[in-house]
Amino acid sequence: MRAVIQRVSEAVCKVDGNVTGQIETGLLILLGIEDADTDEDLQWLAQKICGLRIFADENGLMNKALADVDGGILLISQFTLFAQTKKGNRPSFIRAARPDKAIPLYEKMIIKLEELSGKKVAAGIFGADMKISLTNDGPVTIIMNTKDKDNY
Repeated sequence: MRAVIQRVSEAVCKVDGNVTGQIETGLLILLGIEDADTDEDLQWLAQKICGLRIFADENGLMNKALADVDGGILLISQFTLFAQTKKGNRPSFIRAARPDKAIPLYEKMIIKLEELSGKKVAAGIFGADMKISLTNDGPVTIIMNTKDKDNY
């Protein structure tokens, strides 16, 4: 799994002009799932995300986690995080999991993030043409890959 995690002061997802998910202070998470991903990857990533201390404390230092700031989560599925661009100019998405594998893991991620954060997770619609608006706070953007756990 790959995740692009952005600290935001607000974020909203719309599909066909309708809001499917919206948060104020919190994390916008773009989640890519590949065929090799497992429940173990999901558990590890969810715990890392919820434990990230990337919110400012009273001294302006990044010492607070999501729960410390009563932050929300907006989770968006994004298969393009597995784009391969080695050959030519048209990306290949061969490594991205097909919906029959990706949808159950995406739905499990929502549940796990809700368990860990203690809050309902806002989300996009898997496979839909989504319009995401956000205000990146900082900016703070972190990329995580479960196949490279030793670097996190």
